[in-house]
Amino acid sequence: MSLDGVAKSYGGVKALTNGALDLYPGQVTALLGENGAGKSTLVKIITGIVRADAGRFMLDGKPVAIESAEHARSLGISAIFQEPVVFDALTVAENIFITGRPQKRGLVDWRVMLRRSREILAELDPGIEPDMVLGRLSVAQRHLVQIARALSNEARIVIMDEPTASLSHREAEELFAITRRLRDEGRAILFISHKFEEVFALCDRYAVFRDGAGVGQGSLDGVTSERLITLMVGRPVDQVFPKQAVAIGREVLRIEALGRGQEYENVSFDVRQGEILGVYGLIGAGRSEVMHALFGTAPAETGRIVLDGETVSIRSAGEAIRRGIGFVPEDRQRQGAHLRLAIGDNITLPALGCTTRAGFLSGRRERERAGPLADQLGVKMSGLDQRVDELSGGNQQKVVIAKWLATSPRVLILDEPTKGIDVGAKAQVHRLMGELAAQGVAIIMVSSELPEVLGMADRIMVMRRGLVQAIVARAEATPERIVKLATDA
Repeated sequence: MSLDGVAKSYGGVKALTNGALDLYPGQVTALLGENGAGKSTLVKIITGIVRADAGRFMLDGKPVAIESAEHARSLGISAIFQEPVVFDALTVAENIFITGRPQKRGLVDWRVMLRRSREILAELDPGIEPDMVLGRLSVAQRHLVQIARALSNEARIVIMDEPTASLSHREAEELFAITRRLRDEGRAILFISHKFEEVFALCDRYAVFRDGAGVGQGSLDGVTSERLITLMVGRPVDQVFPKQAVAIGREVLRIEALGRGQEYENVSFDVRQGEILGVYGLIGAGRSEVMHALFGTAPAETGRIVLDGETVSIRSAGEAIRRGIGFVPEDRQRQGAHLRLAIGDNITLPALGCTTRAGFLSGRRERERAGPLADQLGVKMSGLDQRVDELSGGNQQKVVIAKWLATSPRVLILDEPTKGIDVGAKAQVHRLMGELAAQGVAIIMVSSELPEVLGMADRIMVMRRGLVQAIVARAEATPERIVKLATDA
């Protein structure tokens, strides 16, 4: 398969601008890029989940237009995702043949389906029986069921999207062995991973995406991890994210040896007045989990939190708010805002004490508090009574930020503050961060966008697999160093 000039936009946000990718039979191609580079959109287009706005598609040297997911499957394209797309209440055989079940006289031919499932599973894991209920299988076995599904469709192109993220080292090695077998059978494999050790151990070719465009592809022979990192992050950041000079004050928050199960351990850092502490890491690094611990929504099991020199116990969001901590979560629609409530109701929700009198909500007080904040952030709305679900993604994010500004926080946690919003909205959020820092607010900014971290942070804490790898001063931070710390490169 060959793709060139592939483009896709969602409203005013360009997810892909010039996607290019070549896949060859009998070879594993690594698809690399930062979060937001356009990899997931490209996969959705190849598998027929979404339609491209533009681009050239060639299969076996002939033009093709992928109309739907079913059409993609008929062309021999199958995908295995990080989170297995399976149905726990169904059997293994039913999951393998969730589409295209063998039939006899218009009815499902269960005997043939069980026989073919058993034959396919014998190549992957003889310990999995076709009549097992899928909900009883391990994560690794669920991935194998997805591979079995691809084999049942006689897939010629198999896409693996972060398949080892939830697997142990042993399980990942078993998956690699199966992937090599598929490659040796002549299938074209597209392997998406942030782990360079996996890429060099498994892949024959590479393709790198940056800012929605393909910026390089070819054989991995002689290519170094430094070269791949340069392709992934090679863009100027000082012009896009100008940094406002702010005097850093006293320590506001200190974290000592925080830990929770297998999510993260021995996490220690501090943040000061007027400082923006950037937190960078790949999927599964434990960044968001630590932030939820600081806000009390998923408290840590070990370690301590020191706020203004006092050791505190934060076991709930209410306790965090009372202590002056605000939290803009990554998932604004499910965790950050009440979409069916009005803008004014959302903004004042964490600060009801300021908008009520004798236990009753005061509409006047709500407008007096929410109006200036909505204006400050430039929320485009018909009025404070407009529902949040009627706003664009960027304006929804502004409402979520405004609601925490209403609490006058001393510490503001921003988890992926500009995820999924357009360039103009991003610039407004970045300007606001600089203004808050100048007012003495201590800011913790979690971001998967390396330019954002390099452009806005005074220091950068890099996490990998639940551990803090390093805290790097702004003057010493380079794209190559940060990505190397985050990826084992």
